[in-house]
Amino acid sequence: MGIPSKMLGDGEQVYLSMRTHWKIMIGPVVLFFLTLGAALVLISLVPGGAYQPFVQMFIVAAAVVGVLVYAVWPALTWLSSTYAVTDRRLITRTGVITRTGRDIPLTRINDVASERGLTDRILGCGTLVVWSAGEQGRVTLPDVPHVETVQRTLSELVFAREDDDDETPTRRQRTRSDGPRTRRDYERPY
Repeated sequence: MGIPSKMLGDGEQVYLSMRTHWKIMIGPVVLFFLTLGAALVLISLVPGGAYQPFVQMFIVAAAVVGVLVYAVWPALTWLSSTYAVTDRRLITRTGVITRTGRDIPLTRINDVASERGLTDRILGCGTLVVWSAGEQGRVTLPDVPHVETVQRTLSELVFAREDDDDETPTRRQRTRSDGPRTRRDYERPY
C-alpha cells in the first residue's frame, strides 16, 4: 500500500501512508451477499420448461453485472486510493483506470482541521480538511483512518518546516576584525 519510491524525491521520508477507512466497503460487501442470495433464490424459483436455462442465464448475467458495478468496482477504487504524508508534501492518489494525483507542499499548507461525526468517532476515522495557499485552497480528504493522529502529524511537520524557515541565516556582511573593510567583505556569500 505504500507510495512507490519512484514518486519520492531524494532523501524524502514517508511518515504516514494509508487508504481510506474500511467503512466505505460495508455497503459493497452487503450488496455482494444480497445480490448473490437473490440470484440463487430466483434461479431456484424459475419454473421448468424450454426457457428455463435462458432465464437462469439472464439472472446469472444480471447478478454478475450487479456485483461488478456495485461491489468489485468500489473495492478496486478503495484499493487504488491512497493518502501519504512525507517530510515535504501531502500526496493523494485516486482512480482505477484514470489516476488522479495531487501533491501539496508542506510549505503551502496554512491550516489542518478534522471533522468527525458519531459514526466516525465510533469507527476511528474522519474527514481531514487541509487549507493551502494554492489555487483550490481547500482540500477535503474523506474517511481518513486515525484522523486525529494524521492531523497532529501533519501539523507538526508543517510547524517544523516553518520553524526551519525562520532559522535560515540571512545575508550578513562579513567583516574582518584585523583591518579596514574591503570589497570582498561586502560581496554576497554565495
